Amino acid sequence: MNRRDDGDRHDEREPEQMPVGPPEGATAAGEPYASTRAGQRAAEASGTDAAATTATAVDDESDHDTRFFGQPWALAHVFGVEMWERFSFYGMQGILLIYMYYTVAEGGLGIDQAVATGIVGAYGGTVYLSTILGAWVADRLLGSERVLFYSAIVIMLGHIGLAVLPNVWVLGVGLVLVAVGSGGLKANATSVVGTLYAEKDPRRDAGFSLFYLGINLGAFFGPIVTGALQSSVGFHAGFAAAAVGMALGLLQYSFGRKQLPASSRIVPNPLPANRRLLVVGIAVGGLVVIAALVLVGVIRADNLAGIVIIVTLAATVAYFAVIVASRAITAVERSRLFAFIPLFIVNVGFWSLYQQQFTVLTIYSDQQLNRNILGWEMPVSWVNSINPIFVIILSGVFAAIWTKMGTRQPSTPVKFALGAIIMGIAFLLFLPWANGAANSTPLLAIVGILLVFTIAELFISPVGLSASTKLAPQRFHTQMVALYFLSVALGTSIAGWLAQFYDPKNEVPYFTILGFISIGLGIALWFSVKPVLALMKGVR
Repeated sequence: MNRRDDGDRHDEREPEQMPVGPPEGATAAGEPYASTRAGQRAAEASGTDAAATTATAVDDESDHDTRFFGQPWALAHVFGVEMWERFSFYGMQGILLIYMYYTVAEGGLGIDQAVATGIVGAYGGTVYLSTILGAWVADRLLGSERVLFYSAIVIMLGHIGLAVLPNVWVLGVGLVLVAVGSGGLKANATSVVGTLYAEKDPRRDAGFSLFYLGINLGAFFGPIVTGALQSSVGFHAGFAAAAVGMALGLLQYSFGRKQLPASSRIVPNPLPANRRLLVVGIAVGGLVVIAALVLVGVIRADNLAGIVIIVTLAATVAYFAVIVASRAITAVERSRLFAFIPLFIVNVGFWSLYQQQFTVLTIYSDQQLNRNILGWEMPVSWVNSINPIFVIILSGVFAAIWTKMGTRQPSTPVKFALGAIIMGIAFLLFLPWANGAANSTPLLAIVGILLVFTIAELFISPVGLSASTKLAPQRFHTQMVALYFLSVALGTSIAGWLAQFYDPKNEVPYFTILGFISIGLGIALWFSVKPVLALMKGVR
């Protein structure tokens, strides 16, 4: 990935060569480099060379270590913990919604379906909100490697709670632990991988591709295992499998973390000791306020998605306001900030449809999809394993296409527009089977629709984080990355909120309206490409 030039040297840029994939993949491709630049700036600001060490402090041995498929052996430890974390994350999420709305007699909690989808959306949004918290803790308090380790422990505790106790309150606590832990791990695993390579190590891209493969392997096998256990034994067996998977990843990482370079444990911008008590006070105060709002009924299960949406919007506005109003940015940088706004909006629209794989599509797979294969009924959650297969297959195809096209490849706004349009088309593809009898939609139809989901994803997701880093002002690189994750958090929360309007008996309005809204957003951006590129000031 190309980094932005410092100062006003913005005109000469090479075409982007970003690996492709979902948010984790996009992070994997973009974050190490971003972390390096952020570390260098933090070092300059603090007068130390601690932060910049992340760019250069790589053990000499790692340059010659090829024990893990030609990569440093230490990569195997991060690969493993990330793969098992994705296994547990997607495995649990594959059965989470049906666990909530299935009746007690069916092994579920009997929560209203609309409320359950809102909880899933709020949970997903909180995961991405937590990446900002995880990155801050790593930058100011503990360093990336320690946050990764502690986050894995928190995730495992959350899964254990879900596996052991069939209780609504335990569900809430478990989801909070998994969300916060996943956010912390997601924010820092990639940065740790970046410390394994010298800046010009030719193996870096291949290493991140291997790391990204681990993400998708976990995402594929997780729903397969938990779904099989849920359908044959029960929900808590599925949740237990997620807990065991995370425990395996944590155990393996615990033995291997000592082999990671010292740079992975450096705190780039340490919080002054005299401010730590203030931070602890704010954190405790925030938890007390949240607990009080829950106890008095302001925060409830039925409005959780709306609250996360409001919080995310407020954080977004605050971030934009702080950056735009700063005197530390140049006129060119401020122009690029305004160019990011339409990309942010389209990205929110895309994720609000795409993330319905875990809300509406789960309900659809349960109630509308014919999952009968030669007399055997496929578990509901197995549908969530289709997308990772297509991502693994097609990501290399897209990367080869962009590489072949070079400077002739579409600009970032065009890719965003195409991604939104194709995502809208994917929703319209549900219409031929809309309002059909229960469990009547052919399985191949969903496979085809999810193929279109994946194509849309590969147009918009890989370049999202890259765009935020390329358009970022020099002094606000981390905040722009946070803004990208806020757009994903907002879209994910909206996906849960929208699902309350889905009615399996009257599907046409739902799929038609959302499909055309997404297409409309894409077309609007397509016709705005020239002014957006003008605001981007040389960035494509």
